[in-house]
Amino acid sequence: MILFFYWGLSQVFADLLDAVIKERHNGYDPRTMTHPTDLDASKLQSGQFDERYVLSSRVRTGRSIRGLSLPPACTRAERREVERVVVDALAGLKDDLAGRYYSLTLMTDEEQQQLIDDHFLFDKPVSPLLTCAGMARDWPDARGIWHNNEKNFLVWINEEDHTRVISMEKGGNMKRVFDRFCRGLKEVEHLIQANDWEFMWNERLGYILTCPSNLGTGLRAGVHVKLPLLSEDPRFGEILENLRLQKRGSGGVDAAAVDAVFDVSNLDRLGQSEVQLVQVVIDGVNYLIECEKKLEKGLTIEVPPPIKQFT
Repeated sequence: MILFFYWGLSQVFADLLDAVIKERHNGYDPRTMTHPTDLDASKLQSGQFDERYVLSSRVRTGRSIRGLSLPPACTRAERREVERVVVDALAGLKDDLAGRYYSLTLMTDEEQQQLIDDHFLFDKPVSPLLTCAGMARDWPDARGIWHNNEKNFLVWINEEDHTRVISMEKGGNMKRVFDRFCRGLKEVEHLIQANDWEFMWNERLGYILTCPSNLGTGLRAGVHVKLPLLSEDPRFGEILENLRLQKRGSGGVDAAAVDAVFDVSNLDRLGQSEVQLVQVVIDGVNYLIECEKKLEKGLTIEVPPPIKQFT
């Protein structure tokens, strides 16, 4: 995996990185194409899943602060500046978005255990991929977790990216999750801009994050969905690919599915807007659920045709 140490590398080494981006992002050509951004949740169609199958819904992305080096190259002073800028902005959130910041260096044992129990606390990077890239330097200095009082809107600070913004809740109301995500993300950006900072963004590559796999929207909209019959079908992988979906185990990227519960999310990040990608997840997961229902009745299912890209 190539990591962007500085935004300037994508200019100096454009011939190399543009080819990597095109290969990774399903043919998106950053030399000729522009990336759309759309955080209008009212445009979603449907968005309420059958909760006999969907156990939880989640939308996340990342944002980087322009003018400060990304985590593989940032200094301790820059990392502390990221924390200051973001925490100051988060303090301005109100109503259902209002909450509190928990610094990893200052939290009590009780607070740490509560965050673990709530599945909020991220782990120290231990993968060689991350440690060799410098992600764990000075750990846990200037790292922390913010969440609102209702515990359904979170911001991680200085983990793999400057920030990770997450909206989530139990059940299948993806539209409500995405609406909160859009409101929170726009408000955080407004508050950061009010203090003369801004997010890294480029019209060709969208939002700039540490890993090029997250260029564009950086968005992963996903559900935990139970598919005991469909997951046994040898065409399951092809169905997911054609729907532009990916699956992980119920515990994350390297975990196995427990009781046939999979974390299913969008495969793409770049070249389509946030609304488009969440709609892909809504439509695709509904198709998977319909397949599961047909298999429960002993009926046959079909592999859908591949979704066209960049239309």
